[in-house]
Amino acid sequence: MTVILTLEIMEMKTFDAIWINATLVTCADGYGLIKEAAIAVKDGRIAWLGKMSELESSAMQLAEKVYDVESRCMTPGLIDCHTHLIYAGNRALEFESRLKGKSYVEIAKEGGGIQSTVKATREASTEELFLQSYPRAKACLLNGTTTLEIKSGYGLNLETEKKMLLVAKRLEEELPLTIKRTFLGAHTIPIEYKQDKDAYVDQVCNEMIPEMAKINLADAVDVFCESIAFNYEQTERIFQTAKQFGLDVKCHAEQLSYLGAAKLASTCHALSVDHLEYLSLDDIKTLKENNTVAVLLPGAFYFLKETKKPPIAELINARVPIALATDCNPGTSPILSLPLIMNMACILFGLTAEQALLGVTKHAAKALGLEKTHGTLEENKVADFVIWNVKHPVEISYYMGYGSLINGVIKNAEVVIPVSSRGEDRGTQ
Repeated sequence: MTVILTLEIMEMKTFDAIWINATLVTCADGYGLIKEAAIAVKDGRIAWLGKMSELESSAMQLAEKVYDVESRCMTPGLIDCHTHLIYAGNRALEFESRLKGKSYVEIAKEGGGIQSTVKATREASTEELFLQSYPRAKACLLNGTTTLEIKSGYGLNLETEKKMLLVAKRLEEELPLTIKRTFLGAHTIPIEYKQDKDAYVDQVCNEMIPEMAKINLADAVDVFCESIAFNYEQTERIFQTAKQFGLDVKCHAEQLSYLGAAKLASTCHALSVDHLEYLSLDDIKTLKENNTVAVLLPGAFYFLKETKKPPIAELINARVPIALATDCNPGTSPILSLPLIMNMACILFGLTAEQALLGVTKHAAKALGLEKTHGTLEENKVADFVIWNVKHPVEISYYMGYGSLINGVIKNAEVVIPVSSRGEDRGTQ
């Protein structure tokens, strides 16, 4: 990306900046390719885009700053709509134990599994938790993510759940990222409530959700509805409480078995239902009718060596929007790269490269309730986009571990990661 500074600094310009000689991948309707194109921004928003031949005058006359994209592809900034990015410690040793033959149940009985992450996260100070989570959030940005969701859920008490979401808020303040915060107090049953799940649900509904709403720490409430977590009735109660406090709902649904969670969440107008390996074909119609996004998580599917795939063809045939996400977490998907997830979705789930790209842009925005402002390159939307060292967007899903694939990241119309075509840091210009 070559920077051309406009010389006529005293003249009033139409735009703050303009990127020229681009292959725009708008994602508004499929790829939505516009070749030999330009995109202009004003006050952090997309002010104009189209063929360069349609510009009213030269780019130098129109904008304060001009950037030459040199025929590279420009997409919307990527959106990671399901992560558990904030936690303390890791579970790498458990990973090795599983490779050596130990089962997840055996590891859990030895004090491992999610409870080990809960213990470490509870013990970490807010500063320690921030310092451990910051590199993960920065890695997402370096992989082209400009918007992401972060869930709580490794606290399972009010103090630690608040701590996690406060760290998420600080990450948004210190990094050029838009972060949506989801309260996942109903992630699993804390050890101290092992013998009385309903008492913990009481705490979630009577204490945690009201407090999160009062101090405006959460945008949505999520529940892991599963035989090893929360049942249908408990999930329904938590959703009803969330709605009473004006919070959106989301759901970890039908990952390990079928409990009807996706249909329940959808009838509660959930933004998304996530995982879906055991989704019933009869429930797909309900998702469509209620405008609920299906979020697929191929990273967890891969990491756990699952074989039961979600009913992807049926979701596509029903025209249910399909989003993709990293599911970044220490136990089942320690992944921070959405381009890698796109490749996995193509190889493991049979999505096309176009469907994969829409899954981390247009449909991911919808899964976070941001479809009016993010996810596509259209006038008046937030000016978040990525410049790729590729000539066609299929290459984003095609390559794996290609270090110089990203040429630049623009957040709110500001260049936050300028790099050369060889992936070297060029500094700010």
